[in-house]
Amino acid sequence: MIKPYLDVFLKYWGLIVYLAKTQVSLKYRRSYLGLLWSLLNPLLTMVIMTIVFSTMFKNSIENFPIYLMCGRLIFGFNQEATKSALNSVVGNASLIKKIYVPKYVFPMSECIASLVNMLFSLIALLIVMIFTHLEFKWTMLLFWVPLLYVFLFALGIGLILSAINVFFRDIKHLYDVFLVLWMYLTPIFYPVTSLSDDLRRLMGLNPMYHYIVMLRGMFLDGVLPTMSENLICLGMGLATIAVGLVFFKKTQDRFILFI
Repeated sequence: MIKPYLDVFLKYWGLIVYLAKTQVSLKYRRSYLGLLWSLLNPLLTMVIMTIVFSTMFKNSIENFPIYLMCGRLIFGFNQEATKSALNSVVGNASLIKKIYVPKYVFPMSECIASLVNMLFSLIALLIVMIFTHLEFKWTMLLFWVPLLYVFLFALGIGLILSAINVFFRDIKHLYDVFLVLWMYLTPIFYPVTSLSDDLRRLMGLNPMYHYIVMLRGMFLDGVLPTMSENLICLGMGLATIAVGLVFFKKTQDRFILFI
């Protein structure tokens, strides 16, 4: 039952990779620094936010720059991937009208392009580790695990948003507002201990919280995520991508009427 879908996916894998490469190059077109912005952007953001928030939370967060960057990198990747995927179908309307292409390749290629940018941004995290004299821990080598979980989650959200955007173009403006709210509801620059017990329990419903905690544990504490944490993170990613695929499949036949 899965084999026909897998065959189609493998058939168009080359196109997905090509589109992802194109998106990465377009993002930095006519930029003197190009991909270096994937390194400079998190570094500059970290410096600014550290200056602003480190005084406020200096007694409750050890190694605040690393704490902040782990949160910013995970949330920033999800934000970039989902926002890019949101406009992917509408943005490729001319291609969709000319030839047959499985439409899911567009949000998927956007998420892969964002993943590439994220991997370059990890160099910034390495630089901050060196300057803050953070001891290397072997668990850091497993950084790809939470990234994989976030990728699945972001792809699922991207599929849903890209389909909705075909019929309801205002979704991109609403999603921008939602992202601001989501950011402040995620412990990126503040400690969870500063929240009340009720808010901490609600934090468990925020997928970004779990992914960020997993990455921070690997870098700051040198601990492996428990089986329970892995199941929660993987389960949220798989559930989201399953919902995204079903929703996208049910609506894609009507895309041509609205794009």
